[in-house]
Amino acid sequence: MTQPLSVFESRSTHLKTSARNHFYGMVKNVLKGPVTTEVTVTINGGVDVVATISTWSAESLRLNVGKPAQVMIKASSVLVAVD
Repeated sequence: MTQPLSVFESRSTHLKTSARNHFYGMVKNVLKGPVTTEVTVTINGGVDVVATISTWSAESLRLNVGKPAQVMIKASSVLVAVD
């Protein structure tokens, strides 16, 4: 029986996703917690994108500072509020 690919692996170099926003960058920081990990990726122009993912996912992706990464953003809404 063959093992299925995880969501982090691909046999193809061209991923097809429904996410419209793709950015390439380098992992700047990885702050691991017991359940979630905060990952900072610096994309073009020096902009930092911060995401919180499961620690299991971060370990599966072998995220380390300086590793090239692709950020894909697909959100139905982004909320910002101030008082």
